[in-house]
Amino acid sequence: MSRAALLVLADGRFPAGGHAHSGGAEPAVIQGRVRDADDLAAFCRGRLHTAGLTAAALAAAAAHGLDPLALDEAADARTPSPALRATARKLGRQLMRAARATWPSSELDALAAARPRGAHQPVVLGLTARAAGLGPEDAAHCVAYETVGGPA
Repeated sequence: MSRAALLVLADGRFPAGGHAHSGGAEPAVIQGRVRDADDLAAFCRGRLHTAGLTAAALAAAAAHGLDPLALDEAADARTPSPALRATARKLGRQLMRAARATWPSSELDALAAARPRGAHQPVVLGLTARAAGLGPEDAAHCVAYETVGGPA
């Protein structure tokens, strides 16, 4: 079951939210920083080693069972831009709806009740992975895949 759950969670057709966000690739193209496939590859590597690493750690910690509210606050502290915080929470809300329908969980229900406007998407993804029987490494892999899959 866990391999199937991992494939579902990482699939761009599952409404996890991340596939619907370019991660800044569109503004980079407009600004001329991404002009070709090599530039896009460098952009994706940069995302993976910065925002992706932080998001993967948050998701892994949530999948491990650490306090999702504390992790959500940590995500806020590590996301200085109000616009990016709002986007992360919107993506988290989208994932939360799909996750609670697919893998019912009291932990997901509790987070949804505590954060009605949405929790950060990596935290929700980590709890979703946990509800699906996946481990921290699986959650981190999903985030890494999403980090480069959206922009690509």
